[in-house]
Amino acid sequence: MIGKGRIKSVRQLELKKFRRQTGLFVAEGPKVVGDLLEVMTPQTVIGTTDWIESHRLPANVETVIVDEDELRRVSFLQHPQQVLGIFRQPIVEERMEESAARIANHLCLALDGVQDPGNMGTIIRIADWFGIDTIYCSASTADAYSPKVVQSTMGSIARVRVVTTDLVALARQLPADVPVYGTVLDGDNIYSANLSDRGLLVMGNEGNGITPEMRTLLTHRLLIPNYPEDRPTADSLNVAIATAIACAEFRRGLRD
Repeated sequence: MIGKGRIKSVRQLELKKFRRQTGLFVAEGPKVVGDLLEVMTPQTVIGTTDWIESHRLPANVETVIVDEDELRRVSFLQHPQQVLGIFRQPIVEERMEESAARIANHLCLALDGVQDPGNMGTIIRIADWFGIDTIYCSASTADAYSPKVVQSTMGSIARVRVVTTDLVALARQLPADVPVYGTVLDGDNIYSANLSDRGLLVMGNEGNGITPEMRTLLTHRLLIPNYPEDRPTADSLNVAIATAIACAEFRRGLRD
């Protein structure tokens, strides 16, 4: 049985201010909750009898057994899926020098004002697929722990670190030999570019692209060309799709 107070406290976590106040976030469904359970302990699990009885949870986890109707009342999904977990947000504190050192040795993503939750979640999932374990985000980028983002990651939020930082200051902190890539409409063809297995790949806002200040810090300007070039096509690519293409091209070079 789930009370009105519990429903209200969970539903409030849809709002960023309540996630900040409590440090909590919501994940739903066997896939997303299951992946998170491998790396962190939930504060509370709200689930059907079948799900709760088929999973061995730590003794300190509060469990609330509900029927499907009660789960619908608390869920953010149109079609709830057996279980909802309330987790504490990981505290990711990284000094600028540590971030710069990581980028100097690994390929990392930077999201410069990506605001759509679906795009944000899909990009986290893409990063997970291509072995990119850290994403640096500007303050204007969507909150990685909103319910829509968490669900869009399909569990990848459990394996990808999301760090909110000053992207311009971070790019300026990088050694001169560390590449800063960015996808822009006046860039060089990504398919013929010489790409590295380290550095920072910057993806911009859905409507405005990479901010002007960040553009000045790009050392490599990349273009994903349309095909064929001699006929009208869409004005641009969705940022999540563009991220997938760019990441695939970076990783393809490692297999050649």
